[in-house]
Amino acid sequence: MNPVDTLNLDLRALGTFIAVLDEGSVSKAAVKLGVSQSAVSHTLDRLRQALGDPLFVKSGRGITPTRYAQQAGPHIRQILDDLQSLASGPLFTPKTAEFTFTIAANDYQRDLLLPPLVKILRREAPGIRLQVIPSGIPSADMLRKDVCDLIISPHAPEATDIMQRGLMADRMVVFYDQNVRAAPDDLAQYLRADHIALLFASGEKPALEGAMSARGLSRRNVVTVSNFSGLPEFLRGSDLLATAPERMSNHLLRDFAWAPLPFEFKPFTLLMLWHRRNQNDPAHRWLRNQVNSVAATMNGLNP
Repeated sequence: MNPVDTLNLDLRALGTFIAVLDEGSVSKAAVKLGVSQSAVSHTLDRLRQALGDPLFVKSGRGITPTRYAQQAGPHIRQILDDLQSLASGPLFTPKTAEFTFTIAANDYQRDLLLPPLVKILRREAPGIRLQVIPSGIPSADMLRKDVCDLIISPHAPEATDIMQRGLMADRMVVFYDQNVRAAPDDLAQYLRADHIALLFASGEKPALEGAMSARGLSRRNVVTVSNFSGLPEFLRGSDLLATAPERMSNHLLRDFAWAPLPFEFKPFTLLMLWHRRNQNDPAHRWLRNQVNSVAATMNGLNP
């Protein structure tokens, strides 16, 4: 491989490389960057000459990164993140800040943590608007591509550029309408019962389903909903069972009784996830601290 021609490298060229790597397409990268497809192609040609590698090769109707491009991706992201951090901008003052902060969270995490967060924002940072979107089983690209600023989920993408912090522990339990039925006495009764199951709108199944399948366990799911908010009305007045996080007994499922799962299933930890480029951003750090404060308060009330 030829020595790297640093004179042919610049921030725009490196940003173009990352856009093509993320989008997997020259045309989509051009749309994302707001430039012509020929401009992206010309920049890639310069990078190929500078780096001495094809970077992207044709694969079917699209393109695929070379091994060199895959290995260089994290290093180039770090370079761009480091350069971006040089411009820290004005000091962050919550009282006068005005921007929208987007958090990806499914309804369980949303209803548990975000209403108290909004109360803090209304009191201490009234100009900060909160946008909440569903996370499903989150991917690293949600943070890399600025789909959201923060993710709250028990599922952490395996990626070196994604930071995480544990917020609180929880476990799955069995909810039921105590006016209609009793809790299942054992695993056999649990498996014979009719259940309300969860299937995220994006098509992913909760970890519980995979854990049961791995053990050869099968239950009868007579109703499937796309989020936890769909559970209460199907549960109310019926003999159905719903397996959900225990902390939901404090809000969405407060009207129902619950019992431990009749088989071993590890507790999980709700995580706060963000991209490394926002690690030292003062506004982002302040908001992360507020989310952590909400979780800490709840941990004190529900040890």
